[in-house]
Amino acid sequence: MEIKDLQANKGNIDVVVNVIAKEEPRTFEKFGKAGRVCTVKVKDDSGEIKVTLWNEDVDKIGVGDKVHIQNGWCSEYKGEKQLSTGKFGKIEIIERAAKEVFTNSPEMLNGEMMDDGSEDEEDVVSGEEEFVE
Repeated sequence: MEIKDLQANKGNIDVVVNVIAKEEPRTFEKFGKAGRVCTVKVKDDSGEIKVTLWNEDVDKIGVGDKVHIQNGWCSEYKGEKQLSTGKFGKIEIIERAAKEVFTNSPEMLNGEMMDDGSEDEEDVVSGEEEFVE
């Protein structure tokens, strides 16, 4: 199934999508119990839709993840279709987003670090360089 085929107030949705954005989680209380909810935007080749994540799924899913929603439910809110796992569906991570490493370490950027953290002898500069004009 593709996003373009989803219809409001229909269930038994089975779709594989990529998470492209995630809002900040919110907390709520219902029937005396606290919970968490979060909206993510997902896409496939046919379009985009918002997905509502509940409780433990809020922390499980991240931007860049590829997920499989099984037995999902499509609703409509303020004229916009939204998808959720509903009562009986589930969401499974097929592929996690690659974690980025941010550094300003010249050794890491140039690949000069050895596995043990020491520098390779060939990469050490003596400090005396010959300049050509």
